[in-house]
This record gives sequence, C-alpha cells and structure tokens, in this order.
Amino acid sequence: MNRKFIALVCLAASALAAVRPAAGSSNGSNPASPAEDGTLPALAAVAGAGTMETHTYEYLEELSDDIGARVTGSPAEAQAGDWGLQKMKSLGLENVHKESYQISRGWTRISAEAVMIAPVRRRLAVDSLGWVGSTPAGGAESDIVTVNAYNFEGELKNNRASWRGKIILIVHRGPRPPHDPAEFAKFGAFLKELQKAGAAAVIAGQAGAKAAGMRLTHTGALGFDEYFEIPVVSMAYEDEEQIERFLERGKPVRLKIDVQNRVTDKPVATSNVLGEIRGTEHPEQIVVVGGHLDSWDLATGATDNGVGTTATLGAAEAILKSAFKPRRTIRFVLFTGEEEGLLGSVAYTRMHKNEMANHVAAVILDNGQGPVTTLQLGGRNDLVPAVEKFAGALQAFGNLRVDDEVEFGTDTGPFILAGLPGINLDQDSPDYKYTHHSSADTFDKVRADILDRNATVMALTAFWIADRPDRLAVPWPAEKTARMLVQKHEDVELKLFHLWPFGDLGAEPGER
Repeated sequence: MNRKFIALVCLAASALAAVRPAAGSSNGSNPASPAEDGTLPALAAVAGAGTMETHTYEYLEELSDDIGARVTGSPAEAQAGDWGLQKMKSLGLENVHKESYQISRGWTRISAEAVMIAPVRRRLAVDSLGWVGSTPAGGAESDIVTVNAYNFEGELKNNRASWRGKIILIVHRGPRPPHDPAEFAKFGAFLKELQKAGAAAVIAGQAGAKAAGMRLTHTGALGFDEYFEIPVVSMAYEDEEQIERFLERGKPVRLKIDVQNRVTDKPVATSNVLGEIRGTEHPEQIVVVGGHLDSWDLATGATDNGVGTTATLGAAEAILKSAFKPRRTIRFVLFTGEEEGLLGSVAYTRMHKNEMANHVAAVILDNGQGPVTTLQLGGRNDLVPAVEKFAGALQAFGNLRVDDEVEFGTDTGPFILAGLPGINLDQDSPDYKYTHHSSADTFDKVRADILDRNATVMALTAFWIADRPDRLAVPWPAEKTARMLVQKHEDVELKLFHLWPFGDLGAEPGER
C-alpha cells in the first residue's frame, strides 16, 4: 500500500473523529465498547498505521546487530540509550529526554571455563551468571558435591561442613514441592550461606533452575541490585545431566572451573529514555508505554527485550502516523536496569512520585518473540469488564484474553506497587525458554509480522486507555493494593527482597 493511500485513510479517520458518537459510560457493570465510547475511528487509524509500512523490524535489526548486547551500566547500554533518544526525536515525540539514576555496581563478564577431570576428561559448556564474583586466578579444582534445591533447609542443617572448597551442583531430587512464591529470594539467601561455608563455585541457573537444553547456557541476576561474591555458572543441560548420571552410579566427579568477572567498587550511572505524545484534553494524566532497553550479553538481546523496546517505538510511530491525538498524554519509556531487578522502572516511579496520582496505567511488553495473547491487569480486577470490551473489538488480532494476573518479573511491578494497572502484554513464546538470556537471543529468532502485530496491539491498548471519555483507573489506596498482593501471595518474595512498601497493611486482623 502506498503512502498516498495511507494518508487518505488517516484523513478519512480524522473526518470520522469530528463526528464521534456520543460517548457511553465506560465504567460500571456494563462498560462501553470502543464503538460506543467514540474511540473506534481513531483505533482503526492506529491499527492501519501500525500494520502498513512500519519500521519496527528495522529498529530491531539496528538495535540487535549494530549495537548488540546492552548490559546495564556498560558503554553499549549508553550507546543504546543515545540510539533510543534519537529514534524518539526522529519519530516526532515531544519532551524527549533521558532520566539518569545509579545502580549499586557495574559488572563485566570476562571468561568462564570448566573441564571435567574425572571420571572422564572433557570440556564443559558454562557461562557465568550476572553480578557474581570470580574464582582465584587460574581457577579452582575440586570434587562436586550436590545440594538438593527441594530441601535447602535440611541441606544447611546436615551438610554444611562438607561444602568448604567444593564445587556445588544444585540438583532437584524427589517430588517437587508446591510452588513457592519466594523461591527466587530463598535461592539468593542460600548462595550467601554457601559463600560463608567456603564453597568454591556453584553450578546453577536463576533460582537454581537448569538450562533449557540444546547446549545452551542462561545468564541472569540472582537478586535485586545485589552482588554475590561466590562464582555461579550456568552449565549446558546435557553436560549437567552427564555429571548427575555419573554421581547416581556412584562415580565421583572432579572438575576444574575458572570464572573471571570484573565488578566496580562504586555505583555506576544509567538512564531511562522518555518521549511523549501530549494529551489534548487531560495532558496531566499519563499512560506509560514501555519495554526495557538493557539486555544480557551472551548474544544481542533481540527477544529479551529488543522486541519490547522496538514495539514501544513502533507503537509511538503508529499513533503519530494515524493523525489522531489522544485526550491524555502517552509517555513512551525505554527502561534500563530491568535485568538487575526492575531498577529503571523503580527509579521512574521514585522520580515521578508526585505525578503518580495522575498516572492511569502502564503497558509493558517483555515476554519474548511470540504474539500477544493476554492483557494481564496487575491485580486490578475492577477493570476486567471494561478491558474485555476493548479486547473484543480487536478481532483481527485473535482472541485476546483479559485477566487480573500480577507480573513482577518485569517493569509492570513498580507500577502495581503504586496501585496502578501494570498491564503485562503476555505472549505465546514457546521458544523463549531457549533464547532467554542465552547465546541464541539473536535477531533471526524474531518474525517481522509478529513484531508489527505486537507493536500495534501495544499502540491500540495505550491509545484506547488514553483517549476514552472516562478515565480508566486511578491508583488504588495502599491498603487495597497490599490486600490484593497478599491474596495473590506476592507479598512474601517482595518482603524478602525488601521491596514491600506497605508495612503491616494487607495483613488479616490479628496478624499485624
């Protein structure tokens, strides 16, 4: 389709906007659909602009191939921030700028090697986890001692004395316990105990998980803005399985492992990148749209989270090309520091604390390379009926589900803590378990049509929230947010990581 035709579509849509139907009530038990609340003509124009002659895939290629890995606080991440700033300016966003903050330490991967010495000799595939320490120069050689991830408490009580100088392999024996929402935090605490006990190194992934297979390793952080002195490596699933088979047959396994990383002794600076489409009627009310710009460094960060970064830019482009302006301000944010514990979005909510009462929602994409399938509303069950009406209007994008699930694994989290709908655009990404934090996280894993589709869903969601006659949401009071998080069992891990801002709020009477 040529540009003249797109211009005609936008012109026709602009004409329709002048004769918007009378807006129906958008709240209550029978919320209005886009056809009833007057937003449909603009949404149609945004959808057209988002699916025709887009540049989203080009942006991803530039970010992934030309800049590459973007570890927070690194020169490449700063380069990516400058790139995002220029893209926002070239698109025509307003108030484009960076907002700087600091993380506690900078970290750089140097090298990681492992060799099995006995019962056979062979090289093993390992890579360091992020923000962990190093072995002595030249490495450490030791027998492997296993620790059962399903019984850390018993291991500490009974086996601590056997860990000094040993390489610890985290295994999973026996029936899997019920899901523990604090699993991630408890694993970090256990690593500190291993360090105190004098262990030489640890073989494990995030929260003690194994690699996904296909000879891949997976890096990642082990806490929220936290550094661990003990070296921790991810090992290829196939190598780890062989070691476990030897041990199960009673054959001792001896390894030499050499992990070298570099860490700063003081904080380092980083920045979020922001740009806006200013609202026409309520510019003080803000809808945040974003993805995280930082990535890990085993590959080029295409699926985590180049897709979220470029979908954010693609969403901005679609809205700008539609020739419509929303009633409320849409603020596009490329967060950094997500991989180290949502640090950029935490910094954003802290810097904009005085504006949070005027924030309406945050729309985030960070679940891989697959199509968006669900709008998760971050605990805001009061909004499900209205958002279902909106989702039902997006027939060309499939059966988009709506629920009130809470996602604290990405930048929705700090907005949920602020009482807002932190809307996670959940995706169907079955291959993400392989590309996630691995050397397979490259541009070729992303399809242009799916990326364009997701950017358009993001644009439509943000525009509808920003342009409705009635405000979709106001922040919940702290008591109500705390109660929701307790009911969804999200409070335990938040408290362990010292991220719980509500004190005793949310507890049942008698528990305070």
